[in-house]
Amino acid sequence: MGSKNKLKRFIENESFSNVIQPSRKELMLNQFQFKGNWNKLFFKNTNPIVVELGCGKGEYTINLAKRNPSINYIGVDIKGARFWRGAKTANQENLDNVVFLRIQIELINCVFNLGEVSEIWLTFPDPQIKYQRRKHRLTNPTFLELYKKIMNSKGIVHLKTDSEFLHGYTLGLLEGMSITPLNSNHDIYKNLNAPEEVINIKTHYENIFSEQNKNISYLSFKFNNE
Repeated sequence: MGSKNKLKRFIENESFSNVIQPSRKELMLNQFQFKGNWNKLFFKNTNPIVVELGCGKGEYTINLAKRNPSINYIGVDIKGARFWRGAKTANQENLDNVVFLRIQIELINCVFNLGEVSEIWLTFPDPQIKYQRRKHRLTNPTFLELYKKIMNSKGIVHLKTDSEFLHGYTLGLLEGMSITPLNSNHDIYKNLNAPEEVINIKTHYENIFSEQNKNISYLSFKFNNE
């Protein structure tokens, strides 16, 4: 994407009511107004909040929101030029249960209160296979602890990936935490016990992976918060 297109998208994002871009200073000083108040101040309802981390173009967030109008969805990514597409689509289709949030994922506890989130979706995150990149894996122990804090007692984490490595790595961590997965599926299109929204929502990258005959795996689990 050229720099002119990126600039155009950044400017347009500023005009979207469904795009929120807090400064790092605002987050670190605990001045973010929506933390603990997403339902009251933004969505103006009491519906559950579901978050997609590393949402990219927002394809999954948008499709989930269309399927479930009584659930609030928040797509999180640091790259605003990417989620511009999802924000624009949500505006064009009048989806009022969707918002996109531009932050680094490691600051997720600065934008959500304890127990504020009902579900987290991780769809095709970079597996960061190299050992020196392990701190960037979205299911590493540090991130899992962050997720655990913001999720309610019945909250579910979903991981959909083309990476056998990331699936296995995450399973190993869960075993070490004495967490039994709700669902662990190494090929969702052969073993059809995955939820409908896992099988029937496909992103651009998933279509590419499928054309390359890569297996798509799915893993879901709950923390022992109760």
